[in-house]
Amino acid sequence: MSPQAAGLLQLTALIAALALAYRPLGDHMARVYSSEKHYAPEKWIYKVIGANPAAEMRWPAYLRGVLAFSAVSVLFLYLLQRMQGSLPGSLGFSSIDPDQAFNTAASFVSNTNWQSYSGEQAMGHVVQTGGLAVQNFLSAAVGMAVAVALVRGFARSRTGELGNFWADLVRGTVRILLPISVIGALVLVACGAIQNFSGIHQVGQFMGGTQEWNGGAVASQEAIKELGTNGGGYFNANSAHPFENPNPLSNLFEIFLILLIPFALTRTFGRMTGSLRQGYAILGAMAVIWIGFVALMMWTEFAHRGPAFEIAGGAMEGKETRFGIAGSSIFAVSTTLTSTGAVNSFHSSYTGFGGGITMLGMQLGEIAPGGVGSGLYGMLIMAVIAVFLAGLMVGRTPEYLGKKIGTRQIKLAACYILVTPALVLGFTAVAMALPTPADSMTNSGAHGFSEILYAYTSGANNNGSAFAGLGADTQWFNTTIGIAMLLGRFVPMVFVLALAGSLAEQKPVPETAGTLRTDKPLYAGLLVGTILIITGLTYFPALALGPLAEGLAS
Repeated sequence: MSPQAAGLLQLTALIAALALAYRPLGDHMARVYSSEKHYAPEKWIYKVIGANPAAEMRWPAYLRGVLAFSAVSVLFLYLLQRMQGSLPGSLGFSSIDPDQAFNTAASFVSNTNWQSYSGEQAMGHVVQTGGLAVQNFLSAAVGMAVAVALVRGFARSRTGELGNFWADLVRGTVRILLPISVIGALVLVACGAIQNFSGIHQVGQFMGGTQEWNGGAVASQEAIKELGTNGGGYFNANSAHPFENPNPLSNLFEIFLILLIPFALTRTFGRMTGSLRQGYAILGAMAVIWIGFVALMMWTEFAHRGPAFEIAGGAMEGKETRFGIAGSSIFAVSTTLTSTGAVNSFHSSYTGFGGGITMLGMQLGEIAPGGVGSGLYGMLIMAVIAVFLAGLMVGRTPEYLGKKIGTRQIKLAACYILVTPALVLGFTAVAMALPTPADSMTNSGAHGFSEILYAYTSGANNNGSAFAGLGADTQWFNTTIGIAMLLGRFVPMVFVLALAGSLAEQKPVPETAGTLRTDKPLYAGLLVGTILIITGLTYFPALALGPLAEGLAS
């Protein structure tokens, strides 16, 4: 079987698995967030934190809950790292420096999981399991809660109430993320991923020195890392490491975990708004972009340009032979079109156009299907903008799901889509203008510029993957990328929740003959076109200086 045929077979199997899980998981999540019943463990949690899960919140109160919880999480994780040297189970590692501790705390709480450190050489068992793994669950649950609040904004009328943040947070963790993660960890252990609390031990002599490895609760962290679209690896090589991702079967399963909840949330959206067709339209737009990006990535990485590529069968530099070009390409597209950031190959080693595809996937806003929760609310924001553009073309007030998209709504949506480009392009420009940040670049020219652009694109869009080659463990990058991650995560949430509140207060508008049908393929096509045009107009000049220039020169 040719590598191309094997890649097509993997893609077909992945789509089939996602299709089988789509309906039951989507319906289950709709029931979770619509239920008025509280399980005993959930009641204990509410009692400990002093929350009343039955109390409805308007959007300012919901936002205060999100920000307060996240601020406490950042502080806790920061202090845990700073105290590591005196904690048991530290494996002899010292406490983390202040700038890196801030960067890591901001990274994991914002669901970015950017890592400017080598996990197996810096973090002990307590920080890995009690800090980083816990935030993998909680940051994902926060994203899902905000998405559900926006869905309620579309579904409800004549009320500003969006549910209860604490109930949404706890339910998302206990009823969705935790059960699936347990199953996922068992599957990964069966595939060969490790799960232990062993210390550091020597494994042999290499090039005149000793090689040391430490164990860890890897499979359990790998499961929620992918399921929660987090991405932070237990080891520096991330999902290219055989302890995290042993073989092609585990690789395909990890891609499945990455895409599972973001795609299924479109079913949840359709179920909670009472129109499954609306969910299918959003799903269709996401699927078209994802499949298109996978096809482009495989084409550019399989293309034979020169004798080295011809012998290897494609661009194999930076890729694991056990995954090949197809398994690496599907993983790279899936991880950058979501907010996962896990890598099983090194994106800096991709062809010029291949590296540009990974960058563009993040610059779309990671909405196809996007992060857990963040993908859905990002796509719904774009849906509002697409409806507004359609309304301008036909000369009538735009409507979406029975809600008028007026001046307030479009201003909030516009502010949402301007946040991350401002952070990405602003920080990149400053970094390139100053002399010190440029010293961290391994490469010069277009590829060196791509390293900087990719870093801030990854941070501000809460992805966390790295282009490699950039020495990011400096005070400048730890601080500025940390700020970009926090602002890129929580400022857009302000506009999402404000939009949800304004929609929930509206009276439903009856559908007329002039109403744009947003559950049809025509609208899904308009939505895809809107996303590509807005992203292209925003980022094309920067991409032209980096990956496009490199690709055209090769």
